[in-house]
Amino acid sequence: MNRSLDEQFELISRGAEEIIPEQELRDKIENSIKNDKPLIVKLGCDPSRPDLHIGHSVVLRKLRHFQDLGHQAVLVIGDFTAMIGDPTGRNKTRPQLTIEDARDNAKTYLDQAGAVLNMDTVRVVYNSKWLNEMSFSEVIKLSSSTTVARMLERDDFNKRYDSEVPISLHEFLYPLAQAQDSVELVSDVELGGTDQKFNLLMGRNLQKIVGQKPQCILTMPILEGTDGIEKMSKSYGNDIGISDSANDMYGKTLSIPDNIMLSWFTLAADVDKNYLDEVSQKLEDGSINPMGLKRELARKIVTLYHDENKAIEAENHFNKVTVSKGVPDDIDDYQLKEDDLLVNIIADSGLLNSKSEARRMIKQSAVKIDGETVTDIHHKVKTSDSFILKVGKRKFLKVSG
Repeated sequence: MNRSLDEQFELISRGAEEIIPEQELRDKIENSIKNDKPLIVKLGCDPSRPDLHIGHSVVLRKLRHFQDLGHQAVLVIGDFTAMIGDPTGRNKTRPQLTIEDARDNAKTYLDQAGAVLNMDTVRVVYNSKWLNEMSFSEVIKLSSSTTVARMLERDDFNKRYDSEVPISLHEFLYPLAQAQDSVELVSDVELGGTDQKFNLLMGRNLQKIVGQKPQCILTMPILEGTDGIEKMSKSYGNDIGISDSANDMYGKTLSIPDNIMLSWFTLAADVDKNYLDEVSQKLEDGSINPMGLKRELARKIVTLYHDENKAIEAENHFNKVTVSKGVPDDIDDYQLKEDDLLVNIIADSGLLNSKSEARRMIKQSAVKIDGETVTDIHHKVKTSDSFILKVGKRKFLKVSG
């Protein structure tokens, strides 16, 4: 922990939406340096979906910043709270998972989180360890730490209440359970997206009630998806997966609109303030073509999750396939054992994740056989056929019988 207070705060505050309270966090960092005692920095993760995209990595990257500064990163797997279901941003009750389902998802989550975090030093805990052990009297005591009126201050609860959409009592327990995590860990700082602010403040309040020094909270912006409109989400089809190939990461990044480039440089590519100032200046004075900057952004993102050589290869691949309209040299072969539907081939080969996704791409005229667009979702392929299949702009497959 050999960096000064100002150096630490510059890295910690980079890209942050809000720090509450800012001076208190400065004081915590200063005491940490003086006493050579790392801060306990907590991030809760929702294992309801195992697949992570680079939107999730925004807050993971912030946790990594704390790690790089020598602080203790704690990743809280919400296997118990998954049985409640995080109501944040929901207009209806979220489906509940079993602890077993949540833990299965968590395995994949942790594998992918390792692309961002230093898994050798991060402390991974499961909140069922303490929440599952609480007696009913302890739950009553926990519930008495807040009021229904306070809960209804949450935007999502308030909207549902006004619209007469049911709110189950167990949903009120989610912010309290997350707050109890902070008490159990005696956390100094909790991280989250801007949509988590209410829950993070609940943790700060509960720590005060039990006599602990309250945690500071740091919220990060929600990353826009590749469409530049909605937040990044697999369900919107505007995501870039952490485990995506270098070619897909590069190509998808180039598809983003110009107006979100700056936020992506900060949140997705993790560049420092000086670099961001240079990028802003180049955009403002028109000294560089926006596509040139976008290529720079794409290389940086691919390098973060793969390496620099993969980034260069991905750029060359894009130039050949998309710019020059060529077919890459290193495409996979798919051997047909029997006549089959094209949607089955696309899904079984792994070009896309599901048959429904394959049907959607065909309907969007995004599937070609030897350069000819396929429009029939029932298109059948015979074992006597042999062709180059193209799905979207960057996925290829050599199919033969």
